Amino acid sequence: MPEKIDVPFPHYRCGECGRELPLTDARLTVTCDQHQPGRADVAVEVRPATRNDQHDIEDICDQALGETEVDVFGRSFDVLKQENLVAVSEGRFAGLISLAVDGGDLAIVLLSVYPDFQGYGVGRALVAAAVENAASRGLPAVKVGISNDDIPSFSFYQRCGFVIESVARGLLADKYGSAEPGFSGIPVRDEMRLRRSVGPA
Repeated sequence: MPEKIDVPFPHYRCGECGRELPLTDARLTVTCDQHQPGRADVAVEVRPATRNDQHDIEDICDQALGETEVDVFGRSFDVLKQENLVAVSEGRFAGLISLAVDGGDLAIVLLSVYPDFQGYGVGRALVAAAVENAASRGLPAVKVGISNDDIPSFSFYQRCGFVIESVARGLLADKYGSAEPGFSGIPVRDEMRLRRSVGPA
């Protein structure tokens, strides 16, 4: 029997029963508009992180990745040393977007939203703030790198106006020595790189 891979924390919540799901157990379903969960956007404040947010930033990184180091675009970034924007909703820390200038664009190093706040517009608000940030600095685009298994993020970023820029084939499998199971058990092999200009999506 294959060894079960431990994941740092539940990445998703079941839309039917509410059970928290680790990455490998999550599944996608196709529904019509009528049968999608009736979720309305919540009020969310996006602001620059302060020193007082460090514990929350460390916690969301630990739960999402198990560490604050993120490897993307062929580089290693420490989230704690990047420019971080945080989302606060209902008086609670809801999510984080970590940003760094890379190759002339603003790179999303990490975007993480707690499962309780997924599907309510928090991620969109964080990405919109990143696009505004890039525009205010005169940068032409925002880019992001995601693993090939991450279908929810791939769908999300395309809805936010990102398009596929390139695919670093085999990068992740080579880095980790094998293609480990990711979302829905899909083998993680490639880094998909998406980009969005700072103009209208």
